[in-house]
Amino acid sequence: MKRLALACALTFPLAAQAVDSITVTPIENRNLPSAQNVHSGPYNLPLITWGGDIATISANGSNAVTDSHSLFGSIGLKFKLEREDIFENQLKNYIQGKSPFLRGSMSMINMAASAVNNNSQLTPVVFYQLTWSSGGDALVVKNNIKRASDLCGKTIAINYDGPHLNYAYRILSDAGCKIKDNHFVWTRDLSGTSQTPLEALRSSKVDAAFMITPDALAASSGGNVGTGSEDSIKGAHILLSTKTANRVIADVYAVRKDYYDQHKDQIEKFVSAMTKAQQALSNHPDKNADYRKLMAASAKLLLDTPEAVTEAEALLGDATIAGANGNIAFFQDDKNFRNFEQVVKESSQGLREFGVIRAAGKVLKADINYKLLATGSSTPVKTAFDSQQVAKVVESRQKQGTLDNSTVFEFEVYFKPNQKAFDQSLYQSNFKRVVELSQTYAGAVITIEGHSDPMGYLRKKKEHESAFVLNRIKQSAKNLSMTRAQQVRQAIMDYAAQNHVQLDESQFSVIGHGISNPKTGICGVDPCAPRNEKEWLSNMRVVFRLLQVEAEESAFSPL
Repeated sequence: MKRLALACALTFPLAAQAVDSITVTPIENRNLPSAQNVHSGPYNLPLITWGGDIATISANGSNAVTDSHSLFGSIGLKFKLEREDIFENQLKNYIQGKSPFLRGSMSMINMAASAVNNNSQLTPVVFYQLTWSSGGDALVVKNNIKRASDLCGKTIAINYDGPHLNYAYRILSDAGCKIKDNHFVWTRDLSGTSQTPLEALRSSKVDAAFMITPDALAASSGGNVGTGSEDSIKGAHILLSTKTANRVIADVYAVRKDYYDQHKDQIEKFVSAMTKAQQALSNHPDKNADYRKLMAASAKLLLDTPEAVTEAEALLGDATIAGANGNIAFFQDDKNFRNFEQVVKESSQGLREFGVIRAAGKVLKADINYKLLATGSSTPVKTAFDSQQVAKVVESRQKQGTLDNSTVFEFEVYFKPNQKAFDQSLYQSNFKRVVELSQTYAGAVITIEGHSDPMGYLRKKKEHESAFVLNRIKQSAKNLSMTRAQQVRQAIMDYAAQNHVQLDESQFSVIGHGISNPKTGICGVDPCAPRNEKEWLSNMRVVFRLLQVEAEESAFSPL
């Protein structure tokens, strides 16, 4: 309900009007200023309207201008905090030397890199990760979209230069869609005006939109299905949010290379202060006077009124703070599938396919030993899944015929007759993909579903065997399917361990279906008989699914 309150604060009934779709212009072709040397400080330090920026406000002493007794001030850093949600404005200030800093998602930093690719002094150096979005952003769809793959070829609204570019790219590419086959309505603003993804979704020509969660809740009547009353859109519902895709949008700080080369010591001080600020932000269970002062200051700086404390807290609740441990993993862990190199490469590819950049620019990471600078650590929120609840959710959706609608990604492992083990070497690329997806969609349930061949059962039924014998055959087939699913699960765990990747075992749920859901289908009350050897072998399988279960929150809970 906190985010619903924010929706009311940031959105309002607007007169029905067409949203003007902006024509995408590659960042290299835009009218940007000429490069200038960095001016003398103190500098404006950009913020965006996001909960992760509350840590920056804390480090600055809960003031727009650095308090001399704050974490920044006590180590000689001085800033004026300035919210700037239009990234192109940040980029112009950066190029002109008004501020050496950039604040944005990794997609935004990649845009800047392409814009300044001909000037090595302006190359962005990423030096701190603030957060991962873990609930603050959502994909809202009309009722003709049931699963992610239904988005292929559809019309989608998205904010121009906004925070959702890599999010959109991952969802569409993981669903098997080709970006060039989709039509995009690019909106000028992210929220709060008549030119936003929320307003674009009101058009009958738009099938889906990426938007911030407050707008998504408004569109979907509070996270249900939009009724068309108040600010909602009839039939609109949240298909997938960053609760599930909670390692996609990485928010970071970057700095010009010329400034970094001359002032690396100040950047290291900045990192040290931010780790302390994020740790302190995680240790405010009693919401004391300092916390209340911070939230009032954050509400004023991020939402224009100190009265919007509840809304500022909601922004913070939708972010997973990276902290010291998160920055170590992001910048220095080669085995982390969601590290700096991977996210830079991925977001750059998405920008090229969207036409936002013509060519990838150079993005550097700071040469900082985060382990030495970390004086405290902030442990990212993990998700624990209740395996029994997950099984109930899967069973319920299967009975309703909606299991496929929740599937983000799947693949199949095939067995030979009565075989329990399988050749793991044939599926190494699949296992790598599973591990990567489990880290990218860390809020998703991963089901491993075993299936068995129904031919033995069908033959005995044709021979008019007793119900007792037929039930024993069914149970035996179910046991075999469970064993197969467990073999696949263990193979994935072994693959992760061999590659020094730690998986959350509670994220994986094993289910044995036996002969109840054969590849060949159901004919009446019994499985359909295979017509050839290929169909016969197709039933001896294990199906791997990455399943989003946001609507069934009883299936998982934060630790």
